[in-house]
Amino acid sequence: MKSSAPKIQRRPISGVFLLNKPLGISSNAALQRVRWLFRADKGGHTGALDPLASGLLPICLGEATKFSHFLLDSTKRYQTTVHLGHSTTTGDVEGEVLLEQTVPELTEAQIQAVLAQFTGDILQVPPMYSALKKQGRPLYELARQGIEIEREARPITIDQIELLSFTANSLTLDVTCSKGTYIRVLGEDIAKALGTYGHLTYLHRIQTGAFELNPEFTIEYLESLTEQQREALLLPVYAPIDHFPKIQVPDGRAEYFSRGMESNIDHAATAQVVVFDGEKCLGLAEITEKKRLVPKRVLNL
Repeated sequence: MKSSAPKIQRRPISGVFLLNKPLGISSNAALQRVRWLFRADKGGHTGALDPLASGLLPICLGEATKFSHFLLDSTKRYQTTVHLGHSTTTGDVEGEVLLEQTVPELTEAQIQAVLAQFTGDILQVPPMYSALKKQGRPLYELARQGIEIEREARPITIDQIELLSFTANSLTLDVTCSKGTYIRVLGEDIAKALGTYGHLTYLHRIQTGAFELNPEFTIEYLESLTEQQREALLLPVYAPIDHFPKIQVPDGRAEYFSRGMESNIDHAATAQVVVFDGEKCLGLAEITEKKRLVPKRVLNL
């Protein structure tokens, strides 16, 4: 009779780990691997990267998941390479060649002029190969069946596009953009504006909100550490909201706050504040015009 491997004992550990996701695995697979290594009973990632994309994937463990949407909504920064000359079904190297066109001879001035057209508030049509849903079905499922449906253009913001380098048939860019931006589509649209087709051959996220990529923080690196060393790498549970103002809970009101109860507070009205009891973070709150401290996200640490 075969002996089964011992079941891992999960635990209520909370914090944020800034994973450098490798190529070739999904964001969910990376998340589950990190959860297993920390033995965390709960976890979530903060903005999926395709298997063919790498780089910064903040992992929220335990109570930090209550603040993960702030990272989902935050500005992202990528480095990407667009291969010019043909498009693919998926907008990257994973797809089959769709359309081909000769690449015109390009100057840096021409490229910079086109990049300027895509900077600022623009509209972007989401790709068919995406997790967006139509009548409950992800678009990528329809795309794999050869079905294409009309998609509405959505507003996005491109804060910056820097041309890092270019060759006769490729551009390497540094892009800072809002949530909801598809870099694959941006690459295709830039190629069209240059008079050809294009698809991504490289996509690497280097920043999410205020967090920057640490290339060392790989799954393999985590595997090489002891449990204590791994825990030392975790950012505080409130790291996703660390940029908000911080206050101390009124004397004697910590337990009431943790139960979700309001308190009087002598403080100016503030939409979002991080509330502490000494060094312990209690959660996120609002202070109203009537000087009431209203809990919004309460931590259970």
